[in-house]
Amino acid sequence: MVNAIKGVFISCDIPMAQYIINMNASVPASDKFIIHILDSTHMFVQPQVEQMIRSQIAKFREDNTYVKPN
Repeated sequence: MVNAIKGVFISCDIPMAQYIINMNASVPASDKFIIHILDSTHMFVQPQVEQMIRSQIAKFREDNTYVKPN
């Protein structure tokens, strides 16, 4: 019998994948959201956390972007 789970496929570079894996590791075991890590740049996550991941990545990029002073 086949067990199917709905998920969101994420394709990113290695540092961003490590950031997402670290986010997953920082939550309690009951809230883990990574379904399966396919390789170093691809993974499946639970669909209900897609927006949370997007917002965390946007915040991470904003915090780590150099803005030249005027």
